[in-house]
Order: sequence, then structure tokens, then C-alpha cells
Amino acid sequence: MRMTRTWDSTMSMIPKGGDTIWGDLDWSPEDGFECKAKKQKTNDSEVSKDVNGDNVEVQSDPVNYGRLISFGKDVAEAPPSEIEQIEFRDAVKGSTIAHSNTPCRDIWTEYQELGWGGIKAVADYKVYTASSIIDLLDFVAPRMMQRGSVHFSYGIADNLDDPKYEHYKYWSNPLETRLPHAPDMEIFSMYGVGIPTERAYVYKLAQQAECYIPFQIDASAEGGDENSCLKGGVYLANGDETVPVLSAGYMCAKGWRGKTRFNPSGSKTYVREYNHSPPSTLLEGRGTQSGAHVDIMGNFALIEDIIRIAAGATGEELGGDQVYSDIFKWSEKIKLKL
Repeated sequence: MRMTRTWDSTMSMIPKGGDTIWGDLDWSPEDGFECKAKKQKTNDSEVSKDVNGDNVEVQSDPVNYGRLISFGKDVAEAPPSEIEQIEFRDAVKGSTIAHSNTPCRDIWTEYQELGWGGIKAVADYKVYTASSIIDLLDFVAPRMMQRGSVHFSYGIADNLDDPKYEHYKYWSNPLETRLPHAPDMEIFSMYGVGIPTERAYVYKLAQQAECYIPFQIDASAEGGDENSCLKGGVYLANGDETVPVLSAGYMCAKGWRGKTRFNPSGSKTYVREYNHSPPSTLLEGRGTQSGAHVDIMGNFALIEDIIRIAAGATGEELGGDQVYSDIFKWSEKIKLKL
């Protein structure tokens, strides 16, 4: 909240598309993703040996990526029917946290108005999806969200012919605006993959403090083994270490692919992924085959593709799609009206 006082664009990074894109308590597009290295499999199970040398199937722990924030590892793993959520939207926030003699009030945020009652209400809701996170922010910081809603929107358009979508606040959301009528235009989504990337979080209610929000990532929450997707309270998926594959590739993989209501002229789209390979020596610097979020700008394959496109090469001349992840399979699971 302090950052948004002078850097409102941070609000543009709130997930767009809600549960339709990111999943809910029951499912997510990345269901079945495995964080461990590929090994011999039988029916999607890892095959290992027990102490007697017999084959033993080790099932992968399921991850509910649609639960973006869970208060407790047990909540993150529990069946939806066993999660008892107490509604927070109409909760009474209670008395303010900070008092006039506390030093933290020199930079005032709406958190100081949340009160202990509001803090408890947030934690008692237990689990938040992409849609309920918007409601959470509206509850915790209504004035901040009101200011941000002038510039950004996070939903999915029902009718793109509605004149309201001509407002500039929808332009940064590809699910609430159309591509221009440019049938000869080609669009490339170029990004790194192959690095564990933050996708969902396990939180805890920490010791209450006067100046700081007592919601913290539970760094003690770990998976059952070294191959688990849960590390230090963070559920990891495929991505470039900053942006998950689903965010980087979905629109070019499906939302804009062919003639859709978001791409009415059928501009061609291509997904170009660059599989991460870390530098082998210090002489390589950040690496010439890196797929990391910023370091990819030194990736020779990416640079070559960009130069060829700038020189007039088409997507087909580049070789079409170059995909190492399951972005197409995950995109098909998203039931979005196209």
C-alpha cells in the first residue's frame, strides 16, 4: 500500500480474469504439474524401489494453484468441502490499530484503519482465489482500489461492443479489449520457461503489530519431499522465475489464436518459449541461454528471433511455435468464451 502512493502502476499486476483464468478452490489450469525432474513414469506416477528392490509407485502431491492465498498449509491441501470460510466482506473492522503516539503514522495507509476485527475477518476467510483477492483488496484498502479502478480493470468482458470498453482503463486488460483490425499483423509471445516460479502462497497470521500488517508468508510450510512444489510457503509452477507460463503465454496460445472476439481480424499469433539453461562459467555473465525474467534479454536465441522479425521474417519463417511447457494443454482447460 505504501508503494501505490507514488507508483500506482503496481496495481496493473493484480491477476486479471478471475477464477475463469486462474482456477478456484477445486481446479486450476496447471493441475497435474510436477516440479520434480522427469523420471520413468507409470500412469503419471514416479516409479522407485523400496528397500527390498520392489517397484513402488510414489504419487505426486496435488497442488491447488487456484487457491492463490491460503491461511495454513492444511487449508491449502484440504478438500473444498472441509474448508469453513467465514465471510469477511461485511465484517466490522473494529478499532484502529495505530494510535496518535505511534511513530508509524508518519506514513499513513488504510491498514491503520483495518483494526483487529478486520484482521481477524481476513484470516478467518481461510483461502482466496483470483476473484476473491479483488474483494479482499476492496475490503482492506477501499480508497486505494477506488483510485486504481480509474486506470485498471481485472475482469472479463461480456460484450466487447459495449461502449464502456472504449475507456482507457480497459486497454491494459486483453480480456476486456480487442486487438486492432490488422489481419496482416503477427503477434509473438516470447518468454522464458523452465524455472520454478511463484504461483500461490501459504500465509500465517503473525504476531499483531502497530505498524505492519501481520499477514506473512509461512516460510516453515514445506512439501513432503525435495520434489514438492511447496518451498518456504510458496507453491511453484513453470515460468521465468517471475512470471508464470499461464500469464505469459495464454493469450497467444488461445485467447488470440485464430479469429476470436478478442482478435476479430484473425491476426496470427506465435508462442516462442526459451528453455532456461544457466551459465556454465562466470565468463558467461548472466548466461547466453538464460530464460530468467530479466537475464533473457541476453539470450542469443531470443536476440536472433527479434532481429529476424525486425528484418521482415514471418512467424512461419522462424519455425512457428516453439514450446517447452504445457501452455497449450493448460489453455484448453480454461473455459473462456471466445
